[in-house]
Amino acid sequence: MTTARGHEPAILVLEDGRTFHGAAYGAVGRTVGEAVFSTGMTGYQETLTDPSYHRQVVVMTAPHIGNTGVNSADMESRRIWVAGYVVRDPAIRPSNWRSQGDLEQALREAGVVGISGVDTRALTRHLRDRGAMRVGIFSGDAARAPVDELLGAVTSAPVMVGSALAAEVSTKEPYVVSPPEGAPVRFTVAALDLGIKETTPALLAARGVRVHVLPATSSFEDVAALRPDGVFFSNGPGDPATADHEVELLRRVLDERIPFFGICFGNQLLGRALGLGTYKLPFGHRGLNQPVLDRSTGKVEVTSHNHGFAVGWPAGIPTDEPVETSYGRVSCSHVALNDDVVEGLRCEDAPAFSVQYHPEAAAGPHDAEYLFDRFVELLTTHQQERDHRAQA
Repeated sequence: MTTARGHEPAILVLEDGRTFHGAAYGAVGRTVGEAVFSTGMTGYQETLTDPSYHRQVVVMTAPHIGNTGVNSADMESRRIWVAGYVVRDPAIRPSNWRSQGDLEQALREAGVVGISGVDTRALTRHLRDRGAMRVGIFSGDAARAPVDELLGAVTSAPVMVGSALAAEVSTKEPYVVSPPEGAPVRFTVAALDLGIKETTPALLAARGVRVHVLPATSSFEDVAALRPDGVFFSNGPGDPATADHEVELLRRVLDERIPFFGICFGNQLLGRALGLGTYKLPFGHRGLNQPVLDRSTGKVEVTSHNHGFAVGWPAGIPTDEPVETSYGRVSCSHVALNDDVVEGLRCEDAPAFSVQYHPEAAAGPHDAEYLFDRFVELLTTHQQERDHRAQA
């Protein structure tokens, strides 16, 4: 039997037993992962190609998906990373001057199993109330198995807590992103690829930074060999509590007082390096419209998020007060206005800062792009201090 759209029937099964029926969208077969929802009205291609979504089944809250098609320019990595895709009303055909192909065909070619025709509002409310959980999408012959059997496949899948995934999405070989031809190279930065998006090194390069993108398994010696002016840690998937290697590397960076900037996963790892804990959010922040307060300016930014874990703040200390760590005082520089989650860290006594969200705005608003300028300012100040000491 096929659906009215000519697609195979499909079923979505949550680990708590709730099911949703729909039609196959993308590849036909079966997939399991963590069910999360994204509130972005646009930018679905950037979402699909964000390595931070590795092993996650993404539910799109926007009802109509696929109308602008896909193109090569909006790819944020070398492939689609989501484990599965859930939409309500897929576009029959793309209609956009930039479109180079159809979204469903792109999902098929990538082997991504999806489902359409689902009441994504009800599904999102369920995840919001019950929390992110494991889920399976089954279509075609796989959808014809008894629900109890499908539920067993879901509950036997690994959970996100305790999952070390950064090395699975990281580049295998180093590569360099340089400033535009003819533009001066002001600084050299070593960027640890924990799931980096292509727009991030491009924005740094546009500011005169030569970016050496390194595998997640790189050692401090690999970083130091580049004699970098600064170090950057990217976004990425998985539980930050598993990233002991990356945390130890970052502590070496802090010990050497090399300027540091981290985003998303990099923010969580800075928290761990400073002795702060991390924890899993009930259903995370994912979308393009998350309000964040920058405490240094008092401005509210509308920002792009994709994180299921966050940095913990010591009990009994308000987030508007600094805490003492082995690297000196640390402040919560940014805070989420929806739920008071720590969205940024600033070291008062070390050249390091980080944010939990995505200032590269791929996709999303450009309110936070100034953070790349702030990193360049940090590199400039550090270089001036170093030159002054050398002349003294």
